[in-house]
Amino acid sequence: MQQHIDSYDFTGKKAIVRVDFNVPLNENFEITDDTRIRRAIPTLKKVLAGGGSLIIMSHLGRPKKVDAKFSLKHIVDHVSECLGVPVQFAPDCQAADAQAAALKPGEALLLENLRFYAEEEGKPRGLAEDATDEEKSAAKKAVKASQKEFTKKLASYADCYINDAFGTARRAHASTALIAEYFPNDKMFGYLMEGEIKAIDNVLKNAKRPFTAIIGGSKVSSKLAVLENLLPKVDNLIIGGGMGYTFIKAKGGTIGNSLHEDDLIPQAKDIMARAKELGVNLSVSVETVVAKEFSNDAEHKTVPSMEIPEGWEGMDAGKASLDVWKKIILDSKTILWNGPVGVFEMDTFAKGTLQIAEYLAEATANGAYTLVGGGDSVAAVTKMGYAGKVSYVSTGGGAMLEAIEGKDLPGIAAIRG
Repeated sequence: MQQHIDSYDFTGKKAIVRVDFNVPLNENFEITDDTRIRRAIPTLKKVLAGGGSLIIMSHLGRPKKVDAKFSLKHIVDHVSECLGVPVQFAPDCQAADAQAAALKPGEALLLENLRFYAEEEGKPRGLAEDATDEEKSAAKKAVKASQKEFTKKLASYADCYINDAFGTARRAHASTALIAEYFPNDKMFGYLMEGEIKAIDNVLKNAKRPFTAIIGGSKVSSKLAVLENLLPKVDNLIIGGGMGYTFIKAKGGTIGNSLHEDDLIPQAKDIMARAKELGVNLSVSVETVVAKEFSNDAEHKTVPSMEIPEGWEGMDAGKASLDVWKKIILDSKTILWNGPVGVFEMDTFAKGTLQIAEYLAEATANGAYTLVGGGDSVAAVTKMGYAGKVSYVSTGGGAMLEAIEGKDLPGIAAIRG
């Protein structure tokens, strides 16, 4: 049975909390962006304030074995500083029995990187490239068996389980889903997870209209399911970035050397036809900033999106496109944004994406509900100083996309089940 963090009695209890402390580190192992740590602090403080103790678990990076550069020891001091109490460190997440047992109310322990063990993800490691199907099957069976013991060990440290790692909620890993089985009556979401779930429900189930979705990025193939699931729900669908050129070509436009996917032109035509059938205003770029080559310093100019010359490629949305999109955005009451509308990593071609961030901040100030998710979208609102000027910034772009696709996320289902 799912519990709620605000009403649960943590007095004298040990809570094992799955957080997402997968933060970027520089060459000196210094944290360059601690957003994920700061977003988890309210949940961690709630346990301590309620008379409980903390066992914090996370992954860092994608190690395939024990590797010092991926050790969570690099972040212990910063977590201690943010939490306001000294955080102890367990150098092996599977050998923390004594440290966990010795925790007193108000104390906290951070376990070493969960992914130092293959059992966290439940995928075999070290298989030869020419391994036979039988060998692969045997290895998978073995790691699944040992995964049960791995999960059982983690669960043995605590009296209750909290999942506050939305970014990994789409993974059926030991610490994100399987562990919940050991806490049938003592499992719950942390504040971050609750916020993410509420934000997604606000756009998918409780949207005020007009509802606009802005979907950008490089490839239609990575967002096809998202587009299909959103169509019956939205009033306006803005498609930008590299994926827009597949739609422009599907409309009969010439796109020069712009990124596109010829094999998805039939699907693009189907989406446009379905939008018309549903009365959805599907908007693609009408004006494009094009360049001679894929470079920040390349020669560039602005042309109609349907008439991109040969030898040139689309790099950003032009002013005319942004003017159209600004009106749509400012007339909306609910706005979902995932993905850039240009090559955001190049300053010369980041202007369109930064403008979208500005429009969302303005729409929010006017009373709209705005949800932003996905690396470059989040980077844009952060770069513009607008992270606090939109309604919600999601910490898990991939998880948010899967939720928008209509998928059940294992990390959420495990708590609710």
